[in-house]
Formats: sequence, C-alpha cells, structure tokens
Amino acid sequence: MDIVESLEIISPGPLTTVQDLGRYGFGRYGVPPSGALDSFSLRVANLLVGNPEAEAGLEITLMGLKVRALTDLVVALCGGNLQPYLNDRPFDMWRSQIVRTGDTLFLKAPRSGCRAYLAVGGGISLAPVLASKSTNLASTFGGYEGRSLRKGDLLCSGAPEHHLRSAGKGFKPEGRPSYKGDWLIRALLGPQDQDFPEESKRLFLDSPFKVSSQSDRTGIRLSGPALHRKRNLADSIVSEGVVPGAIQVPGDGQPIILLVETVTGGYRKIATVISADLSLLGQIKPGDQARFQEVSITEAKVMLWERENHIHLLKKNLG
Repeated sequence: MDIVESLEIISPGPLTTVQDLGRYGFGRYGVPPSGALDSFSLRVANLLVGNPEAEAGLEITLMGLKVRALTDLVVALCGGNLQPYLNDRPFDMWRSQIVRTGDTLFLKAPRSGCRAYLAVGGGISLAPVLASKSTNLASTFGGYEGRSLRKGDLLCSGAPEHHLRSAGKGFKPEGRPSYKGDWLIRALLGPQDQDFPEESKRLFLDSPFKVSSQSDRTGIRLSGPALHRKRNLADSIVSEGVVPGAIQVPGDGQPIILLVETVTGGYRKIATVISADLSLLGQIKPGDQARFQEVSITEAKVMLWERENHIHLLKKNLG
C-alpha cells in the first residue's frame, strides 16, 4: 500500500491530537486508554470515508484547526459543529466529501458541542504504540510524536485515492446526537453510593452542575451543591481501578466525571455514566450545565443497543 502525504497543519488550534478508539488492556501497568472522547463521532466519520471504524483521525477541540490537502482526499467531519469551511464555503458535517489538492479546511468556532473528528480516507499512517495510535499527552507517546499537532506537521495516509469513491455518503439526521449545552446525563448509582447520605444522592440527581474551566481530557470538573459523604468516613478510600464515566467526589464535595486519561482513583464514586452517554462527555465544554438521571442496568443496556443500532444501520447502508 502506497503511503503518501495527505494533510499539512497550517494552524493546530488550541488542541488537536491524533486519536483512535484507545488502547485497552494495559491499565494494570498504569496506562490509560486515551482515545477519542467522542468515539461515536469518530466511528461514524471513519465509516463514511471507507475506513475501519477504529482507524485514527484528528480530534479537534473548540476551534482554530486549519489544514491543507496535499493530495486529493475524501474526508468526513463529525461531532460538534465547530463551523467548518472548505476554502471560503461552509463544509457539510456528517457527510463524506472530496477535497482537492491545495484546498484548505478551517474550523472557525464552536456553534454546538466541543470537539469535532476529522477522518481521512486511508486513515492516519502512524506506528501504533501498545496496539493504538492514540496520543497520550501526559506520557508523550502514541499519536504524532506523543504530542498535540503543531504548525507545519505533515500527516500521511495509505492509498487515499482508493477511497475517493466513498464521497457523497451521509449519516441520517435522526442518528446524530444533539449537543445543546444543557446536558442530561444518564447514570447508574455506585459503586460507592452507599457512602453518601440520602440527602447527597438527592442533590446529585435533582441539582444542576456547572462545568468548570479546569476540565480537560482527564476529567470534567463540576461545581454545584456539595455532595457530602457520611460523617464517619474519611475523605478518600484506597486507590482502585476506575473506568471512563466514573463520577468521583473529592473532599470538597464537588463531583468530577473521569474521562480517558486515568486508570486509578482514591475518591468515592457516587455514580457511573452509562456506556450510551460516554461519547456525549466529549462534547461538554466549560460553562455548560449538566444534570444527572438515574437509570437501571436494563435501561442502560437498551439505550446502548439503540445507539449501536445507528452504527449497524450505517454499515448496512454503506455495504
């Protein structure tokens, strides 16, 4: 397979990284999964351009990315609406389109959501580290030299000309998530909800929380009513393994939703975001408001099936 230069980074914006669906199975060594925070959007973008859904793409945060096509490509942009423009014209999201050599794609500013995902037909040709191309920023490995992208970086793709026939494919509007900035996040209580009095659990489920500017790929910090633990308990517990979506409560009572860059935690987890809503966490930005809704395990399974069915129907229609 011929590997050719495909994209030049003209401006990286505040944070653009190479991410795939993450590296799993290495938590016992202290290695977090990393990967796309909104994996649903990356999967759809890859399928639209004829890639395997787990292929690496670009995770673009908030605004400012500008790239130049170095060869004819088919690309798709999914996730948050960061007002993309191809040259001087608006660029349709959730649809695969051809960009010609010399064309520029620019993401102006967020209209909804927080992150967009750019997939290129032929993928991003980088050597996997621990079976993944995802960038681990804290440990500086994976992705493009273990760092966020910079002006002048050149990305390569494998035989992108073979993917041009994928242009013109779209993802139906009814399957697209809604990013309104006022979030209702569904969660299962636990695993340490018994360590909180009923008043704290009621506040957790009945109160709005504001998203802090200190949020990043490690976690979403929330501010709202303090969720106090039972009085006879210490601030922390023995550190244990955690999963993305765990909602831990430190000593100040302000919850933190853990994301994809940590594998252990020493605070009590009052609840855990359900799998069907994990991708939405990647679209929450500072200043947004979040509320939580308790669901049952059975309901959580049905909601995951409903989300995955949209992917299944896309594959069926593209196949």
